[in-house]
Amino acid sequence: MGNLITPEKIRKLRQALYAKAKGEPEFRFYRLYDKVYREDILAHAFACCRSNKGAPGADGMTFEDVEAYGREKWLRKLASELRERTYKPGAIRRVFIPKPNGKQRPLGIPNLKDRVCQTAAMIVLEPIFEADLPPEQYAYRSGKNALEAVEEVRNLLNHGHVDVVDADLSGYFDTIPHAELMKSVARRIVDKHILRLIKMWLEAPVEEDDGDGGGKRTTRNKDERLGIPQGSPISPLLANLYMRRFIEGWKKFGYGKQFGAKIVNYADDLVICCWKGKAEMAMSAMRHTMTLLKLKVNEEKTRNTGGKFRLPWVHFRAFALLQKTEELHRQQAVQEERQANNRSNSHPDRKRQVLDGSREHGAENQSQTEGLGQLLQERHCRQNLRYD
Repeated sequence: MGNLITPEKIRKLRQALYAKAKGEPEFRFYRLYDKVYREDILAHAFACCRSNKGAPGADGMTFEDVEAYGREKWLRKLASELRERTYKPGAIRRVFIPKPNGKQRPLGIPNLKDRVCQTAAMIVLEPIFEADLPPEQYAYRSGKNALEAVEEVRNLLNHGHVDVVDADLSGYFDTIPHAELMKSVARRIVDKHILRLIKMWLEAPVEEDDGDGGGKRTTRNKDERLGIPQGSPISPLLANLYMRRFIEGWKKFGYGKQFGAKIVNYADDLVICCWKGKAEMAMSAMRHTMTLLKLKVNEEKTRNTGGKFRLPWVHFRAFALLQKTEELHRQQAVQEERQANNRSNSHPDRKRQVLDGSREHGAENQSQTEGLGQLLQERHCRQNLRYD
């Protein structure tokens, strides 16, 4: 929930939900909706949204407008709409951001009211599904980050999983099927009002500039029953939840043991590190599993990197920089230590200075590694600007 301190009462609720979900993997939660419109949860959701300084949605309402109207009054009105089941989400404003390949990526910006509602739902639902997410998933999770994903890939390479499948999905967020996604949600949540909320958010119309200064509204998500609004507060949780189906299916079919294949997933980025000579079979199994999930593999970008190509993640381009930087620092440290040894008899203090300098290079190397994780996280922030 951003960098804000979670109020104690909400923190205890989230801990209790997580403990229940973790301790009883088959338990289905049947009474959650009343918590979404709790006064303290809506207030915290509003604070989280405000801290992220999101752009206005299709209705143009800003945080300043809410403050001018009266924040507590506005939140009470929203709570009343939720409690009386009269709440309906507005259209999502679609904007486009440039991609490195020259194309554009669509992002959806919900209205402020909808962002607050989604964030309130996230406060309640996140700990339940967090208990179910496998360790292979690193994005949008408390206590996990892109740096850990990079380190895990490197660790797998160093322990014999040297053949790598670099997988890319075509429009992952835009092609997640609603029916299958809702099954994943309903596996844990049977509160019909929560399910109704999520369904409404999935089917919300999209509004975008028509090029003539006006707006056009489409209902593609509702008509085709596909896609989640990339940019909405709840979309990262739903994206992780559906990707979980792939990871669990991979294990169920026994592909991990069959190919010595380990998955590392960050949002819609995916690599499979395999035993030598097993990448082609793993790639075929990945295609089959994705087809079962009604997802499309981008064949132009998906490839077997081969045993000769040791860099595991095309999307982790900085990984190459990490290896190069580590080698340069290692060589430099060895050279400086040799110089220090040569001068140690006549200048013992100088040796300590040089070795201290080597330690500084080590700290710089650690900083470089941390920077790689930050690079990937920023990449996905640009892809999935969370206007929440």
